[in-house]
Amino acid sequence: MNSRTAAAQLLEDGWCVVPGVLDAGATADALQRLHAAAEEYRRRGHDTHMPVLDPNAANVRVFDLLDLDPVFRELIRHPAALALVRALLGPDAMISNFTANIARPGARSMSLHSDQALVAPEPWLAPWSVNIIWCLSDVHRDNGATLFIPGSHKVTRRAELGAGPIARLVPFEAKAGSIVAMDGRVWHTSGANVTANEERALLFGYYSRGFLRPQVNWNVVLSPEVQKSLDPELRWLLGLGAAANFAQAAELLAADIGRT
Repeated sequence: MNSRTAAAQLLEDGWCVVPGVLDAGATADALQRLHAAAEEYRRRGHDTHMPVLDPNAANVRVFDLLDLDPVFRELIRHPAALALVRALLGPDAMISNFTANIARPGARSMSLHSDQALVAPEPWLAPWSVNIIWCLSDVHRDNGATLFIPGSHKVTRRAELGAGPIARLVPFEAKAGSIVAMDGRVWHTSGANVTANEERALLFGYYSRGFLRPQVNWNVVLSPEVQKSLDPELRWLLGLGAAANFAQAAELLAADIGRT
């Protein structure tokens, strides 16, 4: 699937899968570095099990990825990812969060939700956020693929999901190295890993419109050393300038004036 077809599907269906964004070597390297990041995250005093999200510790959650390893700072602004983000959200999109979920055998599902519902009240009339899911292993229903309700990006209020929404869930299935783009309004949940020995590793790059406050405060999450190492593009995406999203608005306005 080329980028234009993927973007068109994302706009129409609320999701798309782009295979082969990372080759086998880059995927294996990212997976190895994710495991190392999980260890470092725990070493810093954080728990990788979040009872508020997951029923048991077989779901391994890793936050602060952008501070833990430079490979994640490259993936969050990968051209294939940003092309889909901007196709859905427009040029003012900012990085809201970047996390990982490793579903080990025995991992169970979390609650049904939409990502946009977590950051903005209903009604949800337009796409204000999007998730780019990096598949670092082959993903299928049995090893915990993300489950979603097709067409639910058109739901404007939770009540519109109707009766028995869980029965309508289907999996995002993709090969390692693929990305899955998901409109923030899509209702979904993590799948259960019912395999005996397969591990399912996903990265979740979450982006939102510039007027929405990011899920995390990057000035706090990113160490001074990491912040000093960031180039202007990444600082812009993270809203680390003194003027935050006002600077983005001014830059976009200047570009519009230049076209008139």
